[in-house]
Amino acid sequence: MHTLNLGILAHVDAGKTSLTERLLHAAGVVEEVGSVDDGSTRTDSLALERQRGITIKSAVVSFALDGITVNLIDTPGHPDFIAEVERVLHVLDGAVLVVSAVEGVQAQTRVLMRTLRRLAIPTLVFVNKTDRRGARDDALVRDIAAKLTPGAVAMGSVRGLGTRAAAFTPYGPDDPEFAARLADVLAGHDDALLADYVADEAAVTYRRLRKSLAEQTAGALVHPVYFGSAATGAGVAELTAGIKELLPAPAGDPEGPAAGTVFKVERGPGGEKVAYVRMLAGTLRTRQELAYGDGDRAPVTEKVTGVEVFEQGAAVPAAGVGAGRIGLVRGLAGVRIGDAVGAAAGSAVGRAADARRHHFAPPTLETVVVPDRAADRGTLHAALFQLAEQDPLIALRQGAGPGGLQELYVSLYGEVQKEVIGATLAEEYGLPVSFRESSVIHVERLAGSGSAYEKGDTDTNPFLATVGLRVDPAPPGTGVAFGLAVELGSMPYAFFKAVEDTVRATLHQGLSGWEIPDVRVTMTHSGYWPRQSHAHQGFSKAMSSTGADFRGITPLVLADALKRAGTQVHEPVQRFRLEAPEDAVPALWPVFAALAAVVDGQEVRGGVAVLEGEVPAARVHGLERRLPGLTRGEGVLETAFGRYRAVRGPAPARPRTDHNPLDRKEYLLHVQRRV
Repeated sequence: MHTLNLGILAHVDAGKTSLTERLLHAAGVVEEVGSVDDGSTRTDSLALERQRGITIKSAVVSFALDGITVNLIDTPGHPDFIAEVERVLHVLDGAVLVVSAVEGVQAQTRVLMRTLRRLAIPTLVFVNKTDRRGARDDALVRDIAAKLTPGAVAMGSVRGLGTRAAAFTPYGPDDPEFAARLADVLAGHDDALLADYVADEAAVTYRRLRKSLAEQTAGALVHPVYFGSAATGAGVAELTAGIKELLPAPAGDPEGPAAGTVFKVERGPGGEKVAYVRMLAGTLRTRQELAYGDGDRAPVTEKVTGVEVFEQGAAVPAAGVGAGRIGLVRGLAGVRIGDAVGAAAGSAVGRAADARRHHFAPPTLETVVVPDRAADRGTLHAALFQLAEQDPLIALRQGAGPGGLQELYVSLYGEVQKEVIGATLAEEYGLPVSFRESSVIHVERLAGSGSAYEKGDTDTNPFLATVGLRVDPAPPGTGVAFGLAVELGSMPYAFFKAVEDTVRATLHQGLSGWEIPDVRVTMTHSGYWPRQSHAHQGFSKAMSSTGADFRGITPLVLADALKRAGTQVHEPVQRFRLEAPEDAVPALWPVFAALAAVVDGQEVRGGVAVLEGEVPAARVHGLERRLPGLTRGEGVLETAFGRYRAVRGPAPARPRTDHNPLDRKEYLLHVQRRV
């Protein structure tokens, strides 16, 4: 039996969790369709999800579809929880993108489809809520083609649009207009089909068009569009048929070496880790000794103590989990999101590296978490560390606060996520906390290139390590690259590794205290003191280089190279789309100017103005606060991360940790105290 790992994605409130419930009901997994409003859905299991009526954590449920096991992954729609979507993407075989027939293409919808297309994930579009007043069909298909994908092709028509009786009628072989539209879309990616269609339209059969449709959908070139209502069930049967016909269900080799990748980690009732593993090949079995790692640290081998697989809506114990399937694996105490698993998981290591690469923008806000009880500070750090394990994009760091007291910072996508973290700490860990006002996370980019060099065991360098580094700017989004301009065999590999690891850690705080995310670092000089000993004695650290020497001097060399290169602080900028009454627009222009917002697109539709542009992330809240009064409560604002741009005016600095390589004297004192 093949397995299809299917993601359900959407902008918040488009109805994807309701669609998940309807698909489970149609497959016979649930007797009654759960309600988001009533908190009775199968996939929204957290108390806070039921209270707020939104999905916070991705959830997996399973059902059978004519010989195919479909693992249905319901993902959050609220942009504050985009990290959950990010982790799911690399395990999907296909996706259904849900669009509201009333609200249409929204900011998050565009972000999601852009990413699905970039990753070439086969995707069907389901236009939901056709039974609601204000629902659109043909006009919405044109919007989808213009804003999401030119490969959009409507698979049927809607009767009774905007009423409770709305129904979906699929097009068939007897509809020549549909065949012509389908041929027009498919011919753009199939030269043979185009040639035959131009020569003789009648020679291109409907069967051939459907075959080409399946092939191009599987290749993420075209995106069939279905209409319906998760509330009434209209169109769901046709969507299910489309999932079976058009989305590929790849089969791995169940007899090969076990290889998979971890895309989610939870804690069980006893605090033990539970890893969600997508198997790429082979079979992972209970009591098996299993190796795992991410390529950046030495592989760890532990015994699998339990395996569960998803069947008919629930996770059930199993002897093993085979290729193509998703399993819950217990016993891997040190496992992390993005790890490759399996003794022969070479291909999975690359897959795991892809999993760690950001497909969406990183968090742009951070806040200080303060325990309500001072005695809970240590416990709070441990709890936040566990939450960061489950959500790697919640970066946890310590920084100096008022009076030099170390404070705990967490990164965020938005204020709703802050509320969720607070509720989780209170309910699951018994830790009441409060938060400081959120601040915007900036980044630093190199202004040029710079080099620095320190010879070991000198007055300025007390470490037995010689290190030279050059830093060069790298294009945005390419990350940190570390290379060598010295012979790899010029000193032990462990010392090179110590330098690289320290470089990556040091770049989390640049000259102004912000992370430098994109830079090429080249090691230009190296030198070490070979293993030596005193007469008649054993190995002496005082006479021989250790990894600690290279970890000690590298931050100083890197800081000097950064000073010579110079850095510039960049702020995050949001793309916005604002709908407002046409007569309210003149009052908006002074507000845009005051908030440093730039409008680069404007159109008017039936008395409603649609404005698009950019606004600094730090000013979004101010725009949201003033919008209702300026638009009589009729303004609708959507925002999504756009880019980073250089800060205009004085650049903000970020509090540094207590070991600051920019201050050589303070840093050396810190290292000496640590040693």
